[in-house]
Amino acid sequence: MSTNEPRRFSGTEKYVATEDLAVAVNAAVAVGRPLLVKGEPGTGKTVLANEVAKSLGKPLVSWHVKSTTKARQGLYEYDAVARLRDGQLGSERVHDISNYIVRGKLWEAFEVDGGAVLLIDEIDKADIEFPNDLLQELDRMEFDVYETKQTVRATTRPVVLITSNNEKELPDAFLRRCFFHYIRFPDEDTMSSIVDAHFPDLQQQLMKQALAVFYGLRDVSGLRKKPSTSELLDWIRLLVIEDVAPGRLESKESERGVPPFLGSLIKNEADLDRVTSVLGRRR
Repeated sequence: MSTNEPRRFSGTEKYVATEDLAVAVNAAVAVGRPLLVKGEPGTGKTVLANEVAKSLGKPLVSWHVKSTTKARQGLYEYDAVARLRDGQLGSERVHDISNYIVRGKLWEAFEVDGGAVLLIDEIDKADIEFPNDLLQELDRMEFDVYETKQTVRATTRPVVLITSNNEKELPDAFLRRCFFHYIRFPDEDTMSSIVDAHFPDLQQQLMKQALAVFYGLRDVSGLRKKPSTSELLDWIRLLVIEDVAPGRLESKESERGVPPFLGSLIKNEADLDRVTSVLGRRR
């Protein structure tokens, strides 16, 4: 392979990427569009950005969105309070307004030589206007700082990954500008590869029975929150630390038919009651 050929994402040692996910990432990079990634919580959406950055050899700039986050904060903020305080104290800094411009995550990503991977995480947590307020900046890869009358331009277009948990619908105008991928929940074969990547020395019998318990729990009807991939990995880590024998995971070997450390997989009282009831009947 030519050393000048751009790197492509195909997963990493710790991140098992399906072929369609790898295609989506590389397509978004090729066309210079943000990649909008959806999927149920715990399927590796946020981790994906870190693994893409490693694979492409670029630094990661993470912007974790909250309900109170405004789009302007990703560009910059003007700290008028600090300037007023310095003025009252007679500081010379007050005469240069640029001392009070706080750079945001987009600005940080725009300035990375060779480009960065910019993660805008859980965009659906913010106000509905948040995505639309970033349209021009993500399209043109530039924005104006009105206080200093300067224009900030990306030296190299960053790779933009945006995650959403579908808490609210995103505007059509924003969706038109994104490449989209939905991370489907892994089947057992893919999940086995994921577990093996994180626990290469795990006993195969333990992994087989752990996956059987895990998918059995996900099949329980009426759960408010099904256990996710990240919770499975946490649970298996506990099984390894506590040296749990594979036989303990079989319902007939478990107390009341409940597997050990169930609290790693089930996260609310109603689901716990439902699961213990169903497992008790299966016993």
